[in-house]
Amino acid sequence: MGRLVAYENLRKLCEEILLSENFNIEAAHEIVDVLLEADLRGIPSHGVARLGRYIKERDSGNILLDSKPSIVHDTPISATIDGNGGPGQCVSNYAMDLAITKAKKSMIGLVSVRNSNHYGISAYYSEKALSEKMIGIAMTNSYPLVVPTFGKEAILGTNPFSVAIPGSKKDFILDMATSVVTRGKLEVYDRLGRDIPNGWAVDETGSSTTSPRRVLNNFNNRNPGGILPLGGSDEDFGGHKGFGMALLVDLLSAGLSLGTWSAKTYSSSQAGVCHFFGCLDLKLFGEASHLVRHMERIVDEIVSSDKAEGHEKIYYHGEKEALARDRSLESGIELDNKTKLLLTTLAEKHGIKKPADWPLTGTQHE
Repeated sequence: MGRLVAYENLRKLCEEILLSENFNIEAAHEIVDVLLEADLRGIPSHGVARLGRYIKERDSGNILLDSKPSIVHDTPISATIDGNGGPGQCVSNYAMDLAITKAKKSMIGLVSVRNSNHYGISAYYSEKALSEKMIGIAMTNSYPLVVPTFGKEAILGTNPFSVAIPGSKKDFILDMATSVVTRGKLEVYDRLGRDIPNGWAVDETGSSTTSPRRVLNNFNNRNPGGILPLGGSDEDFGGHKGFGMALLVDLLSAGLSLGTWSAKTYSSSQAGVCHFFGCLDLKLFGEASHLVRHMERIVDEIVSSDKAEGHEKIYYHGEKEALARDRSLESGIELDNKTKLLLTTLAEKHGIKKPADWPLTGTQHE
């Protein structure tokens, strides 16, 4: 895999690449900040490997760099925002900050967003509420990748959501797709030349497949087939529940914003991705410090319960990512070969000097 790259060096390189590609300073900073948070946490599917995609979407007109979000409906506790095709990270930071501002004044803030773009990892936005000792919520629809229970046509997105609850010692941060896996995970397997497990996706006939390339090609050509909803292909293991959760995300994001639902995203000149954000002040339910301690005790009792044979630890949600983040900040971020090659190519295109700790690219001698 090569040497590790220091966080600050990778940040500087990626921001310089976007600036050279005519992204403005604000957009470059916000996009790279979100993507690197994914890499720090060991989620390369949503990391800087996506820079190439964002540049292509800028070129195609999906991402409008000079566009700013606008409020089209506003109340003391809620708002609807039109992202106007701007970068998803910039639109989403604006929307989540607005939800927090409303919650500070009224103890609750709910914001729906239409006409945006891919926003990265959901937890980045839900976590913004934690510094205010509030509960944060973030969710988004996406390109149609998921087949509904008993269907074979990908008409729903992976539609991830995140809920972040503050703690005194540990924060609970749930961040999950409503599908078995994300498209990014298929792309990671494809970059590594590995088969995917049975039960992750179906081909154009609706049959299980282990070929990530076949699934990705079907996505790109808008052919039948796709990723399965959380729980799998039928009702025996709860596939209908994952399907219901994916639909719920679409209804809260696209439905409440009068926006584009998953099946219609990326079907015109703009992506049309929709989001939903929320912020809840704990004081809605009682004394905040008492609630924090009580919820933390619940988590503590669960993770301290008896372990299954062969396992020494039960992880609470967000713990593995926090540990990975600490390691990455201390030791550096490791990139797969295709991501190294992508960033090397973009850097060389603009004559950008790579950092001293830059690893070798995926060439024959590696």
